[in-house]
Amino acid sequence: MSVKLVTLTLNPAVDVSTSVERIEAEVKMRCGEAHRDPGGGGINVARVLLRMGADVTALYPAGGVTGRLLQELVEREGIEDVVIPVTGETRESFTAFERQTGNEFRFVLAGPELDKAAWTATRNALEAMNGVLFVVASGSLPPGAPEEAYAEIAHVTRKLGARLAVDTSGVALAAALRERPYLIKPNLREMRELTGLPIQTDEETLDAARRLVGEKKADVVAVTLGADGAMLVCEEGSWRGRAPEITPVSSVGAGDSFLAMLIHALASGQGMSEALRAGMAGGTAALLSPGTELCRRDDVERLLPQISIEEL
Repeated sequence: MSVKLVTLTLNPAVDVSTSVERIEAEVKMRCGEAHRDPGGGGINVARVLLRMGADVTALYPAGGVTGRLLQELVEREGIEDVVIPVTGETRESFTAFERQTGNEFRFVLAGPELDKAAWTATRNALEAMNGVLFVVASGSLPPGAPEEAYAEIAHVTRKLGARLAVDTSGVALAAALRERPYLIKPNLREMRELTGLPIQTDEETLDAARRLVGEKKADVVAVTLGADGAMLVCEEGSWRGRAPEITPVSSVGAGDSFLAMLIHALASGQGMSEALRAGMAGGTAALLSPGTELCRRDDVERLLPQISIEEL
């Protein structure tokens, strides 16, 4: 198998999104049309990468009726995939948009157990791939997965001669840093958890990211700051990105769209500042799409020149 980009999603989901006039207790709420998309961090990244014309393979475990639906949805989008069978039922996630207030409510179920055999099969499947440029490991760890799962993936990725981008949180992210992944993409809350620092300002965010790079925890730290933009720090420099003001439709998948566009730019040979611009365009474009649709290519291309990048 010869691929350039691989995404790994250890806890994938079928994402269901709909709308309701108002969310109330003890009342039957009649929903609008339901949409089902393949989900989980890495799968979302693969969806965006494919839209940008990248050569991408999605690696993920799946089981049960929902797992079969997930695989059908992934392949319906045209994504090449490698599926690791598990005995449990692949989870669902549910997003409800409240039309009366514009609020969005997200319900995330627990995933099935990833037992030792399935974890070993996942590692072996990644080890068997050739010609990999980037591995993007994104999302939470399912029950049964080792806390050091992403650290082990970092080791495998290094053996492949590829670069690993990790987007996770908590102990899984802390463990990954022991194997120095190429890139991490925490949000501000995750940066506080990771560093133990009460980060508030841009200066504090920059200092914390520079410390991670300086301590050889990761080569690149991309911190997403919600509506305030994003920051990218590496040995060669630091940059701050800001997006134009827009009216968001949905926040679902903005981080995944940011990461996908960032990796796409780096894999295409663009420099760090332009990669940050691409990531910002992807994250902002995702806000313009309803439910779990992620960013659209035409929105990304329209927004690219509107992203301001400042070298710090």
